[in-house]
Amino acid sequence: MYRHFGEVDAAEASPLYERVAVALSESEEALRAIEAVPARRRHPAVVLAALHDLALAGRAPALAAAYAAGNGDAAAGAAIDTLVRSTDEVTAVAVRRRPRADETGRCAVLYPALAEAARRVGADTVGLIDVGCSAGFNLSVDRVGIAYGDGRVLGDASSPVRFSASVVGERPVPERAMPEVVARIGVDADPVDVTDPDDARWLRACLPPDRPERAARLAAESALAATAPPLLLAGDAVELLPEALARVPPEALPVVTTTWALSRLPLEKRLRFLQRLDAAATERPVAWVSVEGVGVAPAVPTMGDRHASGHSIVGVAVFGHSALHAEAVGRCWSRGRLLAWLAGS
Repeated sequence: MYRHFGEVDAAEASPLYERVAVALSESEEALRAIEAVPARRRHPAVVLAALHDLALAGRAPALAAAYAAGNGDAAAGAAIDTLVRSTDEVTAVAVRRRPRADETGRCAVLYPALAEAARRVGADTVGLIDVGCSAGFNLSVDRVGIAYGDGRVLGDASSPVRFSASVVGERPVPERAMPEVVARIGVDADPVDVTDPDDARWLRACLPPDRPERAARLAAESALAATAPPLLLAGDAVELLPEALARVPPEALPVVTTTWALSRLPLEKRLRFLQRLDAAATERPVAWVSVEGVGVAPAVPTMGDRHASGHSIVGVAVFGHSALHAEAVGRCWSRGRLLAWLAGS
């Protein structure tokens, strides 16, 4: 597993991790130490992040120095030594934390979809509820600047956080601005508070040490999120949805967002998620903006696209008065770096 991770998964993304993972796979001492980690937490992404966390925390100085220098051979040796000498510490981090995907950069897809959801309801203010993207970066969507390949710019042009996305297809991304955001709520089984130094360090630890551009983007988004920290609700997202919706002021449109989060739930729970949204829309409309794989988001049309097709569908659904209107408004690739807008202006 570690050799495959190094030679296949990390080969292009992180040459440093490629060298470290292969070295771990060839060390009997390292493999014995990995066996001390509970079976479900032995995945290379988890153990490497735990080692990185120790390095960032100053508890593995030799490993930190090797990572900073970008020296693959030194990093491999230091990783083996740290793992063998500090097996209990690595295990404790691996058990307590779960790996985090790179959650930055999704706003380029969310922004026009959120503006479209508000337009359909005629909302002047919205309350954002993000499910499953626990660091809360999606909740800063109105506070970032976004440049599209067709020359359009959305969001805050003066923001220290900026994104770009290429646009394909005949329809341009609408230049519609999002309404005022009056509530920011994150719901996740294990939310990350970017204002907490340990949580912030763990997000950094989940990135390879030799990707400084990703670390810089993470730092910028974390700093922006920390200036307006969201309300974080920890627990089962489906069960907590009614509480989250109730936290949105009555004059605002609640908009729930999911970005590649529902695929972690079984179909029964995804349908329950849909029922929760419908039940909450008895007294006021509720909107849902989804960016999920083809066929993952219940009720969002697939437009005949095949499952596992390599792209995701951007959906906008509006619930109200026992009625549901759901539409696929776009397709995206590469986690939102490429967008095809489909909805009419």
